[in-house]
Amino acid sequence: MAKAQLTKSGLKRQKDDLKRYLRFLPTLELKKQQLLAEIRRVQARIDELERESTDREEAVRPWVAVLAERTGLEEWLQVRHIRTAAGNIAGIAIPVLEGVAFDEARYDLLDTPLWVDRALPVLREEVRCRLAIGIALEQQAILRRELRTTIQRIKLFEEVKIPEAREAIRVIQIFLGDLRTAEVVRGKIAKAKIERKRAAEAAGSPA
Repeated sequence: MAKAQLTKSGLKRQKDDLKRYLRFLPTLELKKQQLLAEIRRVQARIDELERESTDREEAVRPWVAVLAERTGLEEWLQVRHIRTAAGNIAGIAIPVLEGVAFDEARYDLLDTPLWVDRALPVLREEVRCRLAIGIALEQQAILRRELRTTIQRIKLFEEVKIPEAREAIRVIQIFLGDLRTAEVVRGKIAKAKIERKRAAEAAGSPA
């Protein structure tokens, strides 16, 4: 804590600082609550995507044996482009998945097993799902970092800045009060001296 100036301007500065800290604190608390809510929302989305992925795995389980066949399926699952955008949560920039584009699946209908037509869309959806989970985890990491920073700022205000400002105001007010008291005492002493001098002069003057 920097030493506060024991002056009226120093007192005003400390009072202004205290007002600012007390004004910012509710805003930080609100941001904290928003971030916690968004982290829970993102986690719910991740859980939903994980359930969808599990259900999808159950759906393709009957195809496991045929999926092992060399059909070139891996080539048709190659992602050509992932389209993302910048989202905003509580003033925090986060990535948002907008779409996934795959390389075109070109295959001979006569030479390719029939199950490929059914499996390919399902497997591509699983790829999209895993990418969406990855983006959601990235969102959550960003929000958690911001939450930690916000909590640190709240603690800084509550445990350091506000107590320091209040203590500085108390010290300055005591100091200024002592100065006023000293001025009053000096004034009374000076007045008493003047009165004694006048009384002595009056006593020594001729009748």
